Amino acid sequence: MKTLSAVLALLSMFDLGFSQPLKISDNNRFIQRADGSPFLWIGDTAWELFHRLNREEASEYLSVRVKQGFTVIQAVVLAENDGLRTPNPYGAVPLIDLDPERPNEKYFEHVDYIVNEANRLGLYVAMLPTWGDKLYSLHPAAGPIVFNRKNAETYGAFLGKRYRDKNIIWILGGDRNVDSFEVLEIWRSMARGLKSGDNGRHLMSYHPRGESSSSYFLHNEEWLDFNMYQSGHARRFNYVYTYAETDYLKLPVKPFVEGEPAYEDIPVRFWEYCDWSIPKRVPDEVLNEDGLVRDTSYFKEGFFTDYDVRIHAYWNFLSGACGYTYGNNAVWQMYKSGGPIAIPCLTDWREALDRKGANQLIFLKNLFESRPFSTLVPDQSIIYGVNRRDERYVRAARSNDGKSLVLYLSMGQPVQVVMDKIADPRVTGYWYNPRNGKSDVIGEFGNSGIETFTPPTNGIDNDWVLVLDGKSAGLDEPGVR
Repeated sequence: MKTLSAVLALLSMFDLGFSQPLKISDNNRFIQRADGSPFLWIGDTAWELFHRLNREEASEYLSVRVKQGFTVIQAVVLAENDGLRTPNPYGAVPLIDLDPERPNEKYFEHVDYIVNEANRLGLYVAMLPTWGDKLYSLHPAAGPIVFNRKNAETYGAFLGKRYRDKNIIWILGGDRNVDSFEVLEIWRSMARGLKSGDNGRHLMSYHPRGESSSSYFLHNEEWLDFNMYQSGHARRFNYVYTYAETDYLKLPVKPFVEGEPAYEDIPVRFWEYCDWSIPKRVPDEVLNEDGLVRDTSYFKEGFFTDYDVRIHAYWNFLSGACGYTYGNNAVWQMYKSGGPIAIPCLTDWREALDRKGANQLIFLKNLFESRPFSTLVPDQSIIYGVNRRDERYVRAARSNDGKSLVLYLSMGQPVQVVMDKIADPRVTGYWYNPRNGKSDVIGEFGNSGIETFTPPTNGIDNDWVLVLDGKSAGLDEPGVR
């Protein structure tokens, strides 16, 4: 029996590491695996993964994230934080003499290791070939600017060929919009190179600057398979659904993903409190001896929490997004105590792995696999009465087969539901708790008129998901897969 178990474990490991390119669904609303099964994008922002972590640390990071239910890791090859001149943990920089046509094999061996390990664990790597500051933009940073049309295509072809057989998703951009026609041509050249190198095997998108979507300037580019938007870090209860609503109506139809919402543990509107001209970003007295934030009151609007993570995740998915990428302020920059600071952190990267918001995403995953997200259609007509676009905003979706309704109540507020949206004379209701993944049966209802539902608790940090199923659908409780 033990021998059989060992064989099955090896086969499972082989399957997880097997190359399975993703594709766009027939209705152009979702991402699928090669076998046609739905792919739920639950990403993590790990921009500095290739640049800052050694192999043991990278393996630890990936193993934690896969246990938490993540499916995608977003990481940058030519990283933001002086990624061309500051070497990785093994002393290697990515390019020889800052030349994109001369990649450094030693650096890419480390990237190879992390990609292989991620794929072995069943994770897809959403790989950014470069951060956007390596091209001209209206928001220059460390850079330096190294790309032109010719070397961008050569570099893209190198990456495409090297990772042709890996579970990769290409993400151009890197926190920058397309700020000139020449920059557009450079991105086009890089996309062309990637496609020539991997024979068009992998999907491709673009990561824009905050409060923007790739659809604003690239929607009709033939290489853009799906859109990505960044709602950003400017406010609580951010109206992420407006980006989704805009992209949902675009023609031709393309899937879309929230690629950067507010990060857990990042200060709200951090840029208003940081001085980018000094290494620590803030006065010395704000930080402790490890470089961590000691005086949280310095950031007057506070820090985003797990509550913000849940709100933005559920609002996105119920607005038609096929993916959501979580982020933590310490994890994206892989902050180590006493190390260089990009934006001041509450913890180091390792402690941040276990924050509440990251651990609660598996409950979202369980819900949207038990009531498959690929069958959901955004439908605000489910909600009866006034639905103001503020902290009490209700977002709703129905399954396209008429079996289920799913509503997210950000503050446990009562909601009135138009019941005949379900194609069944009897309906079973559930409260699903997004904080712990538990569900409770509300009861059975006749499917007519307007029904009022009041969650078990209400107020800040008391969000709930209302799930209504047709009785004859034969569905298990929400979150049970």
